[in-house]
Parts: sequence; C-alpha cells; structure tokens
Amino acid sequence: MLHLSARWLLLAKHFRAVSLVSSPSLPTSTSSFVFLIFVAVGFGFQNVSLSMETVRPLLYPNQQLSSLKLDCGRLGNSSIDILARPSLREISLHNCRDFSGDLISEIGRKCKDLRLLCLGSVAEKVGRSISRCALEDLLNGCSHLEVLALMFDLSLYLRPGDGRIFGLVSDKLTHLELGHISSRMMTQLLTPTEMSGQDSNRVASTVLQNVQQLRLSVDCITDGVVKAISNSLTSLIDLDIRDAPLEDPRQLSDLTDFGLHEINQNGKLKHLSLIRSQEFHPTYFRRVSDQGMLFLADKCLGMESICLGGFCRVTDAGFKTILHSCASLSKFSIYHGPKLTDLVFHDILATTLSLSHVSLRRCHLLTDHAIQKLASSLKLENLDLRGCRNLRDETLKAVSHLPKLKVLLLDGTDISDTGLSYLKGGVLASLVSLSVRGCRNLTDKFMSTLFDGSSKMPLRELDLSNLPNLTDGAIFALAKSGAPITKLQLRECRLIGDPSVMALASTRVHEDECPGSSLSLLDLYDCGSITQLSFKWLKKPFFPRLKWLGITGSVNRDIVDALARRRPQLQVSCRGEELGNDGEDDWDSADIHQHIEAQEDELEQWILGDEGDVEMEDAEEESEEDASEED
Repeated sequence: MLHLSARWLLLAKHFRAVSLVSSPSLPTSTSSFVFLIFVAVGFGFQNVSLSMETVRPLLYPNQQLSSLKLDCGRLGNSSIDILARPSLREISLHNCRDFSGDLISEIGRKCKDLRLLCLGSVAEKVGRSISRCALEDLLNGCSHLEVLALMFDLSLYLRPGDGRIFGLVSDKLTHLELGHISSRMMTQLLTPTEMSGQDSNRVASTVLQNVQQLRLSVDCITDGVVKAISNSLTSLIDLDIRDAPLEDPRQLSDLTDFGLHEINQNGKLKHLSLIRSQEFHPTYFRRVSDQGMLFLADKCLGMESICLGGFCRVTDAGFKTILHSCASLSKFSIYHGPKLTDLVFHDILATTLSLSHVSLRRCHLLTDHAIQKLASSLKLENLDLRGCRNLRDETLKAVSHLPKLKVLLLDGTDISDTGLSYLKGGVLASLVSLSVRGCRNLTDKFMSTLFDGSSKMPLRELDLSNLPNLTDGAIFALAKSGAPITKLQLRECRLIGDPSVMALASTRVHEDECPGSSLSLLDLYDCGSITQLSFKWLKKPFFPRLKWLGITGSVNRDIVDALARRRPQLQVSCRGEELGNDGEDDWDSADIHQHIEAQEDELEQWILGDEGDVEMEDAEEESEEDASEED
C-alpha cells in the first residue's frame, strides 16, 4: 500500500496543472481516479475543516500556489508559516478563531503581491487578540490589494483614534468589507484632515477614493457616517451598511431624513442597502419619515437594487415614491415595514419596473391582494415573504403562474396544503428553493401532492422546519420521488424520527450513484423522535456528499462526537445553529455547484480516509451495553 506521505506528494505534485488525476499506483481501496478541485494554481477547501497534519503535506511542496481558500476551524498560529506564502495572490480563510493578529501581520510581511484577502472570525477564541501593529503590517505590506474583507469585530482591537490606519490601504482597492467598526471610527477615517503650514487652506486627499463596493457593520448608522461616505467615496457603486444598536440611539447619533438627503451625491450609486437589525434591541430608524424617502428617491433615479430595513415611520407614500422614481429598479427589499400595506403595489402596472427580486420580510399588514398585484411582474425570480402572517392561499394561486420564479420563501405565512397544491404543474417546474418553515397549518398532504413522482423538478433546497403536523410519511413521499434535494431542513419537527433518516439514506437519485447521494445539508435539530438508531444510517457509505448535519446533542453525546471524528469533512452542529451558507443566490448554477461538490467529495474521502470508524463502533457498543444494563 502506498505510504501516506507519498500520497500527499503525489497529490501536491499535480496542483498546478490538472483538474483530473489518474493514479493507478494508489491502493485498491482508493478510487483509481481522484478528482481535484484545484484549478490551475488554486487550492480550495472552504466546506471542510482540515487539520494541520493534513494541510501541511498538501501545501508545503507547492511553491507556485497563487490562490488559497480554507476553512481554518482546526488550525491555529502554528500553521501561519505554511499559509502565508509569497506566491499567493488570493487568500480566503474562514473560521480563523484560534489565530492571533500574527496571521494578519505575516500575510502583510510575506504576501507582497496579494490582490484579494478575506479573513473571517480572526482571534475570536478566548486569549487571542489583534494589535494595531498587525493591521499596519498588513496594509503597508499588501500594496496591491484590490479586494479586502476583514470579517471580524475591529472595534475590539482599535481605539477610537485608530481609524486613520486605513489611510495606508492600497489605492488600487475597489472592494472593502468590514465585519464591524464603530461609526465614529469610520467617520474619522473618511473625514479629510487639514494640512499644516503653507498648505493650511488645503485638505489631505481622502482614502478609499477608488472603492466601488463598501459593506459595513457599524454600532449605529448616523447622518455623519452616511455623509462622510457619500462625500469621500466618489467612485462608489454599491453601498451596504447595517447596524444592531444595543439601545435606542439619541437624536444626535442617529440617521434622520437629512442623512438620506446626503446619499449618492455623485450620482453613481446602483445598489443601496440600509438595515437596522433588532438582534440585540427592538430599535428602529425612528427619525426617518416619508420626507426622507422623497429625498432618497430624488437622488437614486438610476438605482438598480434597494434594500431598506427597520424604517418604522415610513408609510406607503414613502415606499411608493421609491418604486415610482427608480425606473431601473430590479431588486426591491423591505425588512420589517410595519406601516407598509397593499396600497404600495396598487398601481404598480403604471410603472415600467421589471422586478426580478422582491423581499417583503415581516411586513405584517400585507394581504393576498398585494401579491396578486406584484405577480403581474412575470420576470420575478426571487420572492421572499417570510413573516407576512396575513398571506393565505390566494397568494400561492397568484405566484403559481410566474414562469421564472426560482426562490419562494413563505416562512410563517397562513398558507395550507390546498394553497401549495396550486404550485403543482406551474411554478414548480422552475422552483429551485422552497421554504415553508413555521407554516403551522401544513400536513403531510402537501408533500404527497408536490412529490408524486409524476414529473422531474429542479428543486434543490427545501425547508420544512417547525411544522408540528409533519410526520415520517412526508419524508417517505420525498424519498420515493427521487427528487435531487441537496439541502433539507427538518428542525423542530417533533414527529420526524428514525424512519425518515433511513428513507433518506436509502434514496437513489441516480442509478449509478450511492444511496442518499444528493444531500449536502441535513438539519434534524430538535426532531423529537430521533434516536441513536439514526446514527447507524449517518455512517459511510450513506450520505456521501453530506457537508452539514444538525442534530440534538443530547440524543447521545458520545455517538455524536464519534460521528464528527469519523467524518471530519462533516460539520456536525448540536446547538441549534443555522447551517450552510445563507448568502448564496446564484440559483442558475445549481447544477454546476452539484458537479463541483461531487468532485470535491471523492477527493475529501481519499484524503481523509476512514479514520474514526472504530471509534464510532465502540461508542455504539458502549451505548447499547448501557441500554441493556438499564433494561
């Protein structure tokens, strides 16, 4: 049998040039063809958390690597030397919780030719920290950066006056995303400073002047930060700002109508998102009225997408002004609009709008009449109606005729089995993602109607969470249909149990593939009838493409831990977290993503081997012995 280190060297040797490697010298237990997801000089493993022992031999021999994408959940400071490589032009590292600021500093010192950098969750583990010097090393050293995303809380490590260090950033930077920064620091960063001496009448040139896309999370969106962004970033095309205040902001430190008047001073903005989240405190933009929307509409005539969240004082008049003023608008999103009613869409046919994406989340006053008017836009591809509790079956009858609809999110609406039956033979032929989470009127009947096996569907993502009347019979209908579902969420369905897992594990989507081969995400958290029997069906060879699994840890913690060790490529969640990547909306490329995942799975299984099989079997035996002793 080929020695493990020789296998690594064989694999690393081919990183640069191939996407398919023939390896006849591999042992018979390994596939004769090992599919690689490394394209050209890139290495990517974002869905799998690899250990140091696995990463080192894969990366170390390759001195020409230019792109690196990793989930660093099992890595720490000891791996910095092999990650920060001079040849790299793109680095995307997620879940960097066990790294300190040394990672940031070393990237700045070694990766001088870097063009793209994305770092997530750096130093979130207790005992880790980031210094100002580390950020200075990064911004000084990487002078060619075009894309920079620092997805962690910068306010924990920088003092109020430290915002100026971003003045060191590359003048080639076009995309900037910051996980969290104080509004005061951002305002300071963008406010020009007066020069001294003979040039006292001049101001210093602003930083970030070539940035076209800016995405920020701040402590509180204020008039000051909006004005600073609008006045300083003269090339801005895409602006996304969100906050989640811990308390109601004071008048002088909040967004008002006058702040909206400052937006898009240069007239180049195409995409705008302003969201106030109620994550920590039930607070809203209480100082913005319809007058602010009039100001915004006047400045945003060429806008293509607008997302507004938390504007509790804005009425139909304000939102209607936006719709009727922005003739190029294709994406329109309102989150928690407590005063938005059906009247907003009453005369939408009088506009020239061609909406493709509409989100009206938690707009409680909307009724079926509004959706009937909205459905006149036959180009709708994405419709998010989550939390609109007054929507009933007539809404589904209206959207059932939309020929291009790919995403339909109905969480918490008042629909029934009859309403969902309207989708059969209509929009179901194009739908890729369907969510009916929390629609408490639903029973098994709608699943039998939708998945009767009479036609093939493009449906890939299905959220059936928190349906109190859903039983194993509904999952039997799904499994029998052979629908190629890749993401299935069943959390908090108390009547779902072991038979559902067995049925899904035995599903054959294609005759030449393994059982259950299509599922990459399965969320069974808090399903009341799941026992340790289900874990026998979560072992190999079942669910070979599974990347995310949600389960209740109290079922049997030892078996859960053994499963996680046995399948290290599988992210097992036991605390009720939402699984997977929420931001993905490129539904047209679902088939491509599935093909890439198939290649990735085969490679992962070869790399990770069958370690942990014995551990899980031992845990099962111990659990069975404990159960027999209790009997």
